[in-house]
Amino acid sequence: MASALFMEFVDSTALSTALPTLSAAFGTDPIHLKLALTSYILALAVLAPASGWVADRFGPRRVFMVAMSVFLLGSVLCGFSRTLPQLVLFRTLQGLGGALMTPVGRLIVVGSAPREKLVSALSWFTMPALVGPLIGPPIAGLILGVADWPWIFFVNVPVGLLGMLAVARFVPELPQPHPGPFDWKGYAIAAVAITLTIVAVETLGVGLVPPETQLGMALVAVGAGVLYVRHALQRHRPVLDVRLVKVATFRASIAGGGLVRMGLGATPFLLPLLLQVGLGWGPFEAGMMTIGTGFGAMSCKPLAPWVIKRLGFRATLTGSNLAAAVLTAVPAFFRVGTPIPVIVVTLFVSGFVRSLQFTAINAVAYADIPPEKMSQASTMAVVTQQMALSVGISFGALMLHLARGAGELPLTPDRFLMPFIAIGVVSSLAGFLFRRLPEDAGSRIGGRAARAS
Repeated sequence: MASALFMEFVDSTALSTALPTLSAAFGTDPIHLKLALTSYILALAVLAPASGWVADRFGPRRVFMVAMSVFLLGSVLCGFSRTLPQLVLFRTLQGLGGALMTPVGRLIVVGSAPREKLVSALSWFTMPALVGPLIGPPIAGLILGVADWPWIFFVNVPVGLLGMLAVARFVPELPQPHPGPFDWKGYAIAAVAITLTIVAVETLGVGLVPPETQLGMALVAVGAGVLYVRHALQRHRPVLDVRLVKVATFRASIAGGGLVRMGLGATPFLLPLLLQVGLGWGPFEAGMMTIGTGFGAMSCKPLAPWVIKRLGFRATLTGSNLAAAVLTAVPAFFRVGTPIPVIVVTLFVSGFVRSLQFTAINAVAYADIPPEKMSQASTMAVVTQQMALSVGISFGALMLHLARGAGELPLTPDRFLMPFIAIGVVSSLAGFLFRRLPEDAGSRIGGRAARAS
């Protein structure tokens, strides 16, 4: 399961690193290549709400295998692309596979693991989401140094095939109740709301779309969102069950986790720019430096279940959120003379704390969800996570744009002060939501039970 998540995150970040190379290969302006990134996000956003129903209807294991096959096919075709329209088309195909891989993979993990092992299982499943965006840039730099850009896509093939073999060998088919008829009306409304929200946010502050068009998209997205909530409350099984937010642990994971993921989305965008443009490092050197965060995340995984059991979900979430918010803002003070060991230690500790935080966030989401609602909870979680990451990237880019005087000032290290502090502050707001959880939140899946009075 984790191999699929790893492929997705490495693929997207490696592609971002390779945009200048692709620009030269296709003979097009680099800004136009953003279509190759947004086409994937849009495809994922449009199809993801249907993933829960599809998994229940055809079986999670079967759907996961098909989704991974579609993603690998899209990867191979991307490698053979010779024009920008071809690349956009095949990235869309990748997105269709990715839209099913992540939520269905999470559903398989949640459905297969015993309740008392859920924290540990999700801890390892979600590690690629932390490590992938950080090792993607150095992998891309290494590939571009010894081979051509198509190999950024071709490297997905062996990883994906190994993942499919492991699923076929070790993952049983999980029986699911028949989901009933598909909610086509709700799906269409949700797709409009999600798509327009992402497009409006992705184009914010970059001058690609007139402000009045952005405002129009935002208003339509809000209207569609309100219309969908009204529709979903009248359906027995909507594509996105908004009634799940009544569950306190799930609500905290979605809302608080969304604020945290804004910081997670902005950091891989801002940090390479700071290291390369602000501090003058090379792409490979900067990419290798960010691997420290990945090592920190990996070192936390064996300890995370023990910490959560010892402290409980509420204390773990609140404490790790405060530490992660501070560490998110620390790169704002990196300068040319900052000792490299200081940067390495900062990134390592940041990765450790974030790993603990996301292990708790992802596990507590399913603590009080009944088994028959797991697929819908997984779908809702993936959709909101994707939107939060997109908002985080755009928010970080907008803050940097404003710090540069709307793009008029040079990109010096001090220009990153406001963006990093801003995303740290936004991430810290999740602490107020985590503090409202009961002391024994998540005790059924490994959290500490409330102390007797």
